[in-house]
Amino acid sequence: MKLGFVSAILDTWSFEEMIDTASELGFQCVEVACWPNEKAERRYAGVSHIDVNNLSDEKIAYIKEYCRNHNVEISSLAFYPNIMESDLEKREKNIAHLKKVIEGSARLGINMVTTFIGRNPKKSVEENLELVKEIWPPIMEVAKEKGVRVAIENCPMYFDETQWPGGQNLMTTPENWKKIFDILPYENLGINYDPSHFVWQMVDYIAPIYEFKDRIFHVHYKDIKLKHEKLARFGTMAYPLDYMEPKLPGLGDVDWGKYVSALTDIRYDGYTCIEVEDRAFEGSKEKILDSLKISKRYMEQYVI
Repeated sequence: MKLGFVSAILDTWSFEEMIDTASELGFQCVEVACWPNEKAERRYAGVSHIDVNNLSDEKIAYIKEYCRNHNVEISSLAFYPNIMESDLEKREKNIAHLKKVIEGSARLGINMVTTFIGRNPKKSVEENLELVKEIWPPIMEVAKEKGVRVAIENCPMYFDETQWPGGQNLMTTPENWKKIFDILPYENLGINYDPSHFVWQMVDYIAPIYEFKDRIFHVHYKDIKLKHEKLARFGTMAYPLDYMEPKLPGLGDVDWGKYVSALTDIRYDGYTCIEVEDRAFEGSKEKILDSLKISKRYMEQYVI
């Protein structure tokens, strides 16, 4: 397994500064944020370390050489919008950019894109599955043609009132994974596995590793701290941020030894990226760098 991080945490760094940082800290890879160059709608969105809309052959050669000279690989191009957005104009815009990211990943020789399946939060699971049938086959056909694997993260994208009531990502549990894989029988569609989202959903985050071992294309390391006293007061139907918070690996409730042990059991040898969303490490470049150093030191118990 190769250890890296999601580049979105370095939102004010240039591409070169981001790769320099990864190299200086001893990371082997980065999952590179590729959002459109426009105002972000939420935290950790809107970051663009590679502009896929302006990828000339010269730029591609430059990116490859810069990464090679710094011994840092790009694990994936990352774009995490709501592909099944209820606003049709936004939906089409997100789909168009995702296709650009897929094309960019192929041209760069990365051949991996990490994203969300999306969800209309005002519709039921069953209605959203019908949307998957409508929206996703043309996207997957583009990815198949380009030889790009698409790894869907299992984050519900439901945190507060802005994503009420259903969240913005349908592919959030093993049950929904199975339904979507049945709808979209593409070998190049898989999972970007993040155990933290299962913690607050009360879902077993170990067993699915074995069940979906052939579908795990990419891995995230992020932790979640459940606030049990608040969960007891608010209940599971409250906004999730009322009773949980994202933390650095080792500072929450994920059992990382069991998690990585399961990954080694299935012989996973791909990319694994630390995702920093811990508010305790925001506010300065020094704190952000500390978050990467601390996370790397902790995960190196399990991943060298």
